[in-house]
Amino acid sequence: MEQKDYYKILEIEKNAANQQIKNAYRRLAFKYHPDRNISRGFLR
Repeated sequence: MEQKDYYKILEIEKNAANQQIKNAYRRLAFKYHPDRNISRGFLR
């Protein structure tokens, strides 16, 4: 099984600080959250 590169998914560098990791995760969570993206059809 191939391992995922979470730093690449979060679009951050491998030496990122904890706060940068949290911010990147939050940014993606808001981007794909169904309550914030009803018009994009994520609920279908």
